Amino acid sequence: MTALRNLWRIPTARFALVVLAGIAFLTVFGGALAPHDPLKQYTDHVLEGPSATHWLGTDYVGRDVLSRLMSGTRLSVVGAAEAVIIGAALGVPSGLASAWLGPRLEWLTLRISDTLVILPFTVFAIAVAGTLGNGLQQAMFAIGVLISPIFFRVTRSVAMGMRRQQYVEAAELMGATEWWTLRTHIWSKVLPNVAVTFAQATGAALLVVASLSFLGLGVSPPAPTWGGMLASDLDYLAQQPWAPVFPGLLMMAAVGSLNLLADAVREATGDARRRRRSTPRTASPAQSRHEAQRQTKETARA
Repeated sequence: MTALRNLWRIPTARFALVVLAGIAFLTVFGGALAPHDPLKQYTDHVLEGPSATHWLGTDYVGRDVLSRLMSGTRLSVVGAAEAVIIGAALGVPSGLASAWLGPRLEWLTLRISDTLVILPFTVFAIAVAGTLGNGLQQAMFAIGVLISPIFFRVTRSVAMGMRRQQYVEAAELMGATEWWTLRTHIWSKVLPNVAVTFAQATGAALLVVASLSFLGLGVSPPAPTWGGMLASDLDYLAQQPWAPVFPGLLMMAAVGSLNLLADAVREATGDARRRRRSTPRTASPAQSRHEAQRQTKETARA
């Protein structure tokens, strides 16, 4: 709760959280609150502009644009979240393991991470979709695997730095197990960095999901997604030049808010560390009495 209060004090964080809360609301309730069926075709209202019946107009087959945006938010956001969760589940444990379980495992995990980094997202997702089938889960698994090196490198970097701390070495010398040391001393320092990486990776995953949907991968038409709506609108720019603006604004709001939130979390974490370093340590009453007795003895000897 303290971390959330510190985060809420930052204006950009408040703005990002409000926007993301609205997108999360659309993700959960957008399909139920849509004014029309997102798949229903009103053939007598094709390519119409905004009106009282269709607030954002209709597309090239007469489907309500607002309803498709509200319903398509779930697939776009859930797909990106699924990919990032897979990436974190693969990258965070392997990053901790490479820093603690010996040089052989470290060499192996580093080589796997270097290999995954050089693979292009879209090409790899297309290859996986061609092998396992064109579905949302297959595409998100491919993206999650390619996102995992980001979590791996961040986690490993923080864990390697914390392992050199004196209090961690002292805990190991006193017989503390590796699991106890990780849970007590390391994870609390790794978690803020993982949170920042999670926010940034989710924004990147949203763009990748939109790109795959734009190419017709992951979610097959006519299911609405932000990228799929952009792809269908490009063929009718002469009749509706404003059509790509609506899904584009939603994507910009989501990705921009996630990046703002990541910067705010990094700022709040840095401020908390600086406050801990600048706050003078207050001695306990027992320590104060001991210090006073020591000074009295030294004065008596003099």
